[in-house]
Amino acid sequence: MKIHPREVVVGILIVIGIGFDKQWWTIPREWNPWQPLRISDPLTPVTQWKLERLEDDRAACLAVLASLPDDALRYTPLADYTPVAGCPLSNVVRVQRSGVTFNRSFVASCPLTVAWTLYERHRLQPTAREIFDQSVTHVQHYGSFACRNIYHRENARRSEHAAAEALDIAAFRLANGQRIEVFEDWGDDDAEGAFLKQAQQGACEIFGTVLGPDYNAAHANHFHFGMRGFSFCR
Repeated sequence: MKIHPREVVVGILIVIGIGFDKQWWTIPREWNPWQPLRISDPLTPVTQWKLERLEDDRAACLAVLASLPDDALRYTPLADYTPVAGCPLSNVVRVQRSGVTFNRSFVASCPLTVAWTLYERHRLQPTAREIFDQSVTHVQHYGSFACRNIYHRENARRSEHAAAEALDIAAFRLANGQRIEVFEDWGDDDAEGAFLKQAQQGACEIFGTVLGPDYNAAHANHFHFGMRGFSFCR
């Protein structure tokens, strides 16, 4: 009797389903798209998908933030509001500090805040320790919210900044006081240049859109870490 390939596929799927139901094997939670995101989970290709789901789930997103200790993140949840006509903000928080200090607090979408904490824990700090044998203690940013279109063009679409879904990073300071600037150190053939390159590459594994000096002149002095898109890294 000839067996149709579709019947084989269906049979395999049935066996797999029974296997998970009987707990013959399990999917690690970081690979399981139905398991809630945890900051401590290792990064996988599923991480960005879990981040996307938080955009429309305020309660789940705030639950992720609430699970963090105070020294990992200090923030204030905000009610939805419209700071500037035409740019309403929803599912946002005000970030005072994370594991690093900032030059000033900023309003960010909850998913962007989750993405930053993931980045800081899994990519930024490990990179700093690997290259300099010390941690990043301070980050200078140029802001997260700005009610404008991309490149300030009248007929262009709204920027990620118009929804507080992006953060522009200009510089990092290490525990010994050393300052590493995107504008001054990007592209240099030294430890600072290597750190910035790896810092950008690490961000590409988490944020939807990552832009830097190689993208265009408008980003010569900062990294743009945004939530839209999927691994758009330039």
